Amino acid sequence: MTDKNRELLTREGFEKLQEEFNYLTEERRREVADRIRQAREFGDISENSEYDDAKNEQYLLERRISEVQRRLRNAKVVDPSGAEAGAVDLGTRVTLRLIGKDEERTFEIVGANESDPGSGKLSHSSPVGRAVLKRRVGETVTVSTPRGATEYEIVNIEAAS
Repeated sequence: MTDKNRELLTREGFEKLQEEFNYLTEERRREVADRIRQAREFGDISENSEYDDAKNEQYLLERRISEVQRRLRNAKVVDPSGAEAGAVDLGTRVTLRLIGKDEERTFEIVGANESDPGSGKLSHSSPVGRAVLKRRVGETVTVSTPRGATEYEIVNIEAAS
């Protein structure tokens, strides 16, 4: 499999995905199977809405399990220690200063499916993520947004914990 088809993840993102897979396969499957079993006990399944709901839940669960399993199989865990020293990469935390304002924001650069801007986690494929990748402290980057171009200065880079 080429790297282009791999999903880039931080170690934390991979572990969360693994935890979700374990939960879905070990606990949720059992819960849904119990629900189906209980719904069958109500009698005729052809007119049993509880059974239909439980089977629909089972379908959605199995679909999610397949998706998580595929993502785990295609995952490439990026080790921030292997990144170019002093440059922004996956698994690094970068502090940006908005040019023209005394406003700083710190983000951890993560894989696309780990992104959570509200928690300070930006995807490496987001406009800001793409602009800062492989850049160093002191460099200025321009990010195109729907509101126009925004300029940032990279003021700090560190390995994320």
